[in-house]
Amino acid sequence: MGRRRAPELYRAPFPLYALQVDPSTGLLIAAGGGGAAKTGIKNGVLELINGRLSASLLHSHDTETRATMNLALAGDILAAGQDAHCQLLRFQAHQQQGNKAEKAGSKEQGPRQRKGAAPAEKKCGAETQHEGLELRVENLQAVQTDFSSDPLQKVVCFNHDNTLLATGGTDGYVRVWKVPSLEKVLEFKAHEGEIEDLALGPDGKLVTVGRDLKASVWQKDQLVTQLHWQENGPTFSSTPYRYQACRFGQVPDQPAGLRLFTVQIPHKRLRQPPPCYLTAWDGSNFLPLRTKSCGHEVVSCLDVSESGTFLGLGTVTGSVAIYIAFSLQCLYYVREAHGIVVTDVAFLPEKGRGPELLGSHETALFSVAVDSRCQLHLLPSRRSVPVWLLLLLCVGLIIVTILLLQSAFPGFL
Repeated sequence: MGRRRAPELYRAPFPLYALQVDPSTGLLIAAGGGGAAKTGIKNGVLELINGRLSASLLHSHDTETRATMNLALAGDILAAGQDAHCQLLRFQAHQQQGNKAEKAGSKEQGPRQRKGAAPAEKKCGAETQHEGLELRVENLQAVQTDFSSDPLQKVVCFNHDNTLLATGGTDGYVRVWKVPSLEKVLEFKAHEGEIEDLALGPDGKLVTVGRDLKASVWQKDQLVTQLHWQENGPTFSSTPYRYQACRFGQVPDQPAGLRLFTVQIPHKRLRQPPPCYLTAWDGSNFLPLRTKSCGHEVVSCLDVSESGTFLGLGTVTGSVAIYIAFSLQCLYYVREAHGIVVTDVAFLPEKGRGPELLGSHETALFSVAVDSRCQLHLLPSRRSVPVWLLLLLCVGLIIVTILLLQSAFPGFL
């Protein structure tokens, strides 16, 4: 039996590092670059064709010599981490009737392009019209967010109402900025060394994880508590673990419920690697609820679906997996889908155009990697037996049992 393969949506002419999906337009936004080499932000249109999602290149935004390493999306505003800076961009998509695609570069930007030469790049504020959709991308404010000796912004995220964004990087400081002015409103030292990930909750609490093996919960710049995983979960006396990623997620069917999900990986690589772990935490008191192993491949990235139902994982060996958030059970797994480190994963939103694009599938996860490819991972709907059919089967089983007993023991009834 052959190895499961995921459909390839797009192949960029440079490594891809970050990914976002706009729920209102269905735009898939992938970003990356090669530093001083050609870099850019790529947008793809998602289409539902014969029950399957596909993508076509819609717009290329030139970021000059700055590779985009991380992204966050808030409405029509993108926050892009580029070296030691955070660049805000605004994109506007308008549906046009009777529009024709640009003649220039039409061969490179065909409606079903998967691979090929790099398309002509658009400068700041350039417009692109393609298949009835007009897209405009413009640069807004930019600010330096990291000040270490080798500065790099490693993570950026918006708060629940998109009025603030938080950044973290190699200097261990969290900085919070107003949107869109990028006026700094808060700055504090969160970790000794690099910040690996951070997540902002709807109640204003901020969770940070760092290379110093700590995961901390903050209310503004005040430490609320630290997460204690190894004290409550599986421990290996000679193997220290560190937190690699953190994400907040809703609790399905509980509007006020909140969960925090974290990934723990071995701090040092060993010849016989111990397993990595997924942990679900109570979002109010930050006590661990459930921990499960997620395999021996080192996890590189994490995402939570909009409803909090699914978790998406990528690994440094290129594998991609989808887990059910409630039980932390693996539902989907593709070994070495990319063959090299998966840099980001993102679920198709469950609102806006999401249900239309999803079709009969239960969820869709996108992944990007250093191999320059964007892939699609579809989870088929899990078939369930209707209750009425179960009851009918039970009644039928009882009748058959009675008949068998009557046949084997005459006069049983």
